[in-house]
Amino acid sequence: MEGDERIRLFVALRLPDEIVRRLSAWQRAELDGAPDARIVPPGNLHVTLAFLGSRPVTDVERILGLLHGIVPEAERPLLATGPYRETRSVGMVRLEDEGDRATELAGRVWERLEGLGVYERERRAWLPHVTVLRFRRRPRLEPAQPGLGRFSPSEAALYHSVLRPTGAQYAILESVALGG
Repeated sequence: MEGDERIRLFVALRLPDEIVRRLSAWQRAELDGAPDARIVPPGNLHVTLAFLGSRPVTDVERILGLLHGIVPEAERPLLATGPYRETRSVGMVRLEDEGDRATELAGRVWERLEGLGVYERERRAWLPHVTVLRFRRRPRLEPAQPGLGRFSPSEAALYHSVLRPTGAQYAILESVALGG
């Protein structure tokens, strides 16, 4: 990548492999066949902490430095699956954030990213979730809950999002292990 190139970036919690496998099986069983909808592929399942949008590639090192300064000190979140929910364009599985550890981490990440001048906080409150379906028209599905139980992500990562006609493709630029 060249220094003046712009790339789409976001910071997210990586899901444990077993949770990705179980969530993918649930997607196939409960969401497959929804009209005009695309199931989010296993490699794209994550919990977004901050969407940065299009940024100069020169910002990557500064953002990674910030993550290396915050993430190792953060307590590992303890998440539990909640109900399925649809918005205008996505279906998601809401997550319960036990002890608000993920919410606290998101707040610290936002604050530091704002300090770098690479992020503007959204006006709405952060909602921990995993996007599992994308669509143009709401299918108004009422699937059973995934029932994944409680789980704890062990890493946060900086992702590069490449838009393709078949949907976004995500690549992890670097991940950082969460502390405690």
